[in-house]
Amino acid sequence: MRLHRLSLHAFGPFGGSQEIDFDALSSAGLFLLHGPTGAGKTSVLDAVCYALYGGVPGARQGSGLTLRSDHADPATLTEVTLDLTVGGRRLEITRRPEQLRPKKRGDGFTREKAYSTLRERDGDGQWQGLSRSHQEIGEEITQLLGMSREQFCQVVLLPQGDFARFLRAEDTARGKLLGKLFDTGRFAAVEDRLAELRRAAEKQVTTGDEQLLALVHRMRQAAADPSLPEPGTTAVPGQRASSRTARTAPAGRAPLAPGDAGLAEAVLTWAALARSGARERRDIAAVAARTAEDAHRASQRHADATRELAGLQARYAAARQRAAAFEGRDAEAERLRERLERAHAAGSVVPALELREEAGRAHHAAAGAERAARDRLSATHRDAPAPELTALERAHREELGSLSAARRAEQRATDVAAELAGLDREARFDEEALTEADDWLTGWEARHAAHQRRVEHAQEAATRAARLEGEVAPARRRLDAARERDRLAGQVTAARARLLEARERATEARDHWLDLKERRLLGIAAELAAELTPGTSCKVCGSTEHPDPARTTAGHVDRADEARALGLFQGAESVRERSERGLQALRDALAHAEADAGEAPVAELAAAAEDISRSYAEARAAGADAHQAREALEGAEREYERRRSAQQAARLRATARTARREHLDGELRALEKELAQARGGAESVAAHAALLERRLALLADAAEAVRAAAGAAQDLEKAEARLAGAAGHAGFPTPSDAARAVLPEHEQRALRQRLDDWRNERAAVTAELAGPRNAAAAERPPADPAAADALLAAATRRLRETSSAESAARTRCQELDQLSARAAADVRRLAPLREEHHRVAGLAGLVAGTSAHNERKMRLESYVLAARLEQVAAAATLRLRRMSAGRYTLVHSDARSGGARRSGLGLHVVDAWTGRERDTATLSGGETFFASLALALGLADVVTEEAGGIRLDTLFIDEGFGSLDEQTLDEVLDVLDSLRERDRTVGIVSHVADLRRRVPAQLQVVKDRSGSAVRHRTAGVTG
Repeated sequence: MRLHRLSLHAFGPFGGSQEIDFDALSSAGLFLLHGPTGAGKTSVLDAVCYALYGGVPGARQGSGLTLRSDHADPATLTEVTLDLTVGGRRLEITRRPEQLRPKKRGDGFTREKAYSTLRERDGDGQWQGLSRSHQEIGEEITQLLGMSREQFCQVVLLPQGDFARFLRAEDTARGKLLGKLFDTGRFAAVEDRLAELRRAAEKQVTTGDEQLLALVHRMRQAAADPSLPEPGTTAVPGQRASSRTARTAPAGRAPLAPGDAGLAEAVLTWAALARSGARERRDIAAVAARTAEDAHRASQRHADATRELAGLQARYAAARQRAAAFEGRDAEAERLRERLERAHAAGSVVPALELREEAGRAHHAAAGAERAARDRLSATHRDAPAPELTALERAHREELGSLSAARRAEQRATDVAAELAGLDREARFDEEALTEADDWLTGWEARHAAHQRRVEHAQEAATRAARLEGEVAPARRRLDAARERDRLAGQVTAARARLLEARERATEARDHWLDLKERRLLGIAAELAAELTPGTSCKVCGSTEHPDPARTTAGHVDRADEARALGLFQGAESVRERSERGLQALRDALAHAEADAGEAPVAELAAAAEDISRSYAEARAAGADAHQAREALEGAEREYERRRSAQQAARLRATARTARREHLDGELRALEKELAQARGGAESVAAHAALLERRLALLADAAEAVRAAAGAAQDLEKAEARLAGAAGHAGFPTPSDAARAVLPEHEQRALRQRLDDWRNERAAVTAELAGPRNAAAAERPPADPAAADALLAAATRRLRETSSAESAARTRCQELDQLSARAAADVRRLAPLREEHHRVAGLAGLVAGTSAHNERKMRLESYVLAARLEQVAAAATLRLRRMSAGRYTLVHSDARSGGARRSGLGLHVVDAWTGRERDTATLSGGETFFASLALALGLADVVTEEAGGIRLDTLFIDEGFGSLDEQTLDEVLDVLDSLRERDRTVGIVSHVADLRRRVPAQLQVVKDRSGSAVRHRTAGVTG
């Protein structure tokens, strides 16, 4: 990297515009940047850093408002422009921070956004814009330099104060700086990743152990054995501990916790011990259950025998009591037997009794009916005898038969009157129909004309719709073409931009290819020399001896590099050609669309298309009414014919009704005259006949009732005579005695059942008393069933308890077997996790420096930084020996600092005069300066190599020269001057007056009330 030019505008202490020509300053290889305190020497370095990275060194980092000069004119914008060469490319970077500027209109200020631009000079000396993106520019510069801003500030802008502190710093502070410079965060990330893996594996193992201990807790609950010790406290595996041992074991050895070694084996051993104890208790419970079952069967048999004896004794005592009760019931049984015999004898008189009762009821009913029938007759005939009533009935029947002809005449008169009423209704209906027809036919001409006009209007609309239909599609096509025209116009604009970009990229790729091609041609000798082998002839000179073949240099371009550049150029050229073809296709399509649409705007064409479509829709809707209009006209004409025909038919019906009405009126007058005689003063013949029918029914009912009452009296006399004969024949003095002796059948069955029960019960009591088992039981002592039941209940409880204990013991064994199997499965599952945890924990401890295998307690990042520090010390020693006349050598020390501190980043100096190695803190002020300067230069070399070998042609060294004596200053300047041999430029920032005499090329910073300014001083030129 070489700086050419730096332009400052309103930056820091510089109120105006300043131009720094680094090409002029670097012509001597060494130049001095000096000026009074606060003039802005460091601000020049800040401007270089800001131009490259968009920010100043960390200690002076600030906002855009902070970077702006307080001396600047408000209209002058703060801006920094840096012209430099890096990686063989000439670049120009311009940056403006965010700042306030006066408003263009009105008073006050507005905020100006940050601005950045990157340009590159091509082979023709023209500047080509590359980017205006802050992010893209930052990424491009970082990639080209291979360093971050922090690395650049340490390597290019060598801050001597920082390196003096670095020289004397402890390992931790030195490690932080080296970590930033060499980007060893990935090794710290490895440490963190291994620690994270260790924690994750430890968590998995701990979780698995907690699950194992949870299974132990469940097995302890399932075993229900308080004598079981905790896992890991059992003295002898497989031997049950006593309760005292189980209580005292934890005092000597604490129970295992999750993550402890040997937990899995202890859990499996403890589970085997728990299963053994549970099986032993299960066998004991089984023996106890079988003993209780035998005792329960014996108690059951004793209780059954006792209950049977108590039952026999109770039956015998009850039979004795029942036998004593039978001695006073014989007289009652004899009385019941006699009553049953009298009822049996009265059974033959029952039919006669029933017949007499039936005849009495019939006679009573007939007499009542006769009285009721006579009460309904008139007072004249109420007491008439039966023959007179019969004669009156016959007379009424004859009179009723003579009214049949009068009934038919009356029905005919009713029919004639109904027909006359129907004729009146038809006349009213026809009259209304004639009126309606006359009214409708009166306006027929006007309605007919309206229908004809509707048909004509619909036909005209259909014709107009057919004409507009042909105009809709062209209008829509023209509108679509206009929209396509506008869309293609935008695409053409975008395609032009893409083509321009493709052309720029193709030009850049072509320039890059030609540059590589030229560089390859310049280094073709080295490429041909690389193909030479001893004994083969050279393709150029033909010689078989190659005493001094050409060597490849840094940045050498080979055939592959040229081919890749050519491929990139051809690819970019293809993209350009495709962009041109795409643009031409869009232009052709745009021309076609413009030919179809014309120049009219889309809005105008859309409005015209909308008007045509609306008119077409209206005409089409109106024309669609033609069919309905014709149907309405035809319907109206049919209605006219129907109403006219109905009018003529109504007039003909009126003429026919007049003749029919005259005939019916004459017939009705004749019938009325005949019926006046037949009604006999009633309203109608039917009413007169109904009155006769009612009188006839009453006379017939009364005559029938008189005859029925006489017959019922005769039947009653016969039934009483028969009853008297039947009672005497059955042995009863009177019919009343026979009636009292009669019993219903159910009462007789009840008496017979009582007698049978009495006989059966007496026989059963006799049999009970005579039974040998009952008699033998009565002779034995009284039985005690309650005591036998108590013994049985106790045996039952014992059996239930032992059975429950056996079942619980079996269940515990099953649960312990299942839980033990789960524990064994968990142990097998955790085995690979434990191995993984052991391996990861070992690696994590090793890279973290906490493992016993890491003797120096060095972290992985410290180990890598120690290797880098060795390189830095070796590179710094090359210059330190020259500065110190061969006395001092910087060496890296990995010795531990003492106590619990870690080792790895120590830095000592070896004094050749004493041969001893001592701490850098023992150096004097001047020695510390040139030691730190050598360290800074060595660090710059190592960081540059780490960054990919980017050549740093410009360096700045900030202060520290005032602590050197004259001889040492000469030696330091000789070292710095040796950098010029490598085509490097070194800028020294210092107040030392002697340097102004020793360094002819100078950049002076002066200050006054209006701000600072720079002055150039080179060999023979001052400005």
